[in-house]
Amino acid sequence: MKELPNPTMPLSFIDVPRGSLHRSDLDAQQVSQASQKTEARSSLIVEWAKHQDEVREAQQLRFSVFATEMGARLKESMPGHDIDLFDDFCEHLLIRDQETREVIGTYRVLTPAQAKRIGSTYADLEFDLIRLRPYRERMVELGRSCVHADHRHGGVIMALWGALAEFMVHNKLDVMMGCASIPMLHQGVVSGEVAASIWHQLKQTHLASVENQVTPRLALPLEQWDVNTAFEPPALIKGYLRLGAKVLGAPAWDPDFNTADLPMLMKINDMPARYRKHFLGV
Repeated sequence: MKELPNPTMPLSFIDVPRGSLHRSDLDAQQVSQASQKTEARSSLIVEWAKHQDEVREAQQLRFSVFATEMGARLKESMPGHDIDLFDDFCEHLLIRDQETREVIGTYRVLTPAQAKRIGSTYADLEFDLIRLRPYRERMVELGRSCVHADHRHGGVIMALWGALAEFMVHNKLDVMMGCASIPMLHQGVVSGEVAASIWHQLKQTHLASVENQVTPRLALPLEQWDVNTAFEPPALIKGYLRLGAKVLGAPAWDPDFNTADLPMLMKINDMPARYRKHFLGV
């Protein structure tokens, strides 16, 4: 799972027609309510992709943000699109501008049943997640979140999170996990200093209990950088932490995206009361 930390942006899959995807893990009525619902929130339209063409729109936005804007080295099976092995196993959440109908924000969601079908989550490629085994049956993986540069304001993020919360409730899932990415490029220099500093801060305040901690498969060499300078965590990471998320361990290094990926997990039951009321109405 890949999420870059800037929707202001990171709590990240074969190419077949969208209609061939399996949805036996989702109750038909719940899909009708949660996955095919379209609603306008002020100038935004929130919807779940129902066709391959709509998934392509999300992949184009991802390419624009990850490759064009942030310099990720992506394998282009289709020019101008970010496509990977997991995409056709995921549900894709879209935020559109109501006037232009352009996709300006997206998340992808890998359900437990679809993770079984593909054999892993994206995060399994970057971390040893053996300690998360007790959560697998009720855990979704969130990934590839991004927002168009012209629309990075709180309304888009709140719309994304509101739709994700509704999806979780309708499908009786209560654990979310993913990789929150911290760019390695700082002031024009490739460096892990920012990631090392943020990890040093968060392990003191938001580290998960030892039974939930995970280890990176390609660890960021944290000892190379001084952590005396305190860098501000990216906006989306701070948002996840406010929602009750925990950091599961030290960051992995993703050389293709040139990011440090921080594993994070959030349980619905750990969400503070005011956010539960806002997103879940309880």
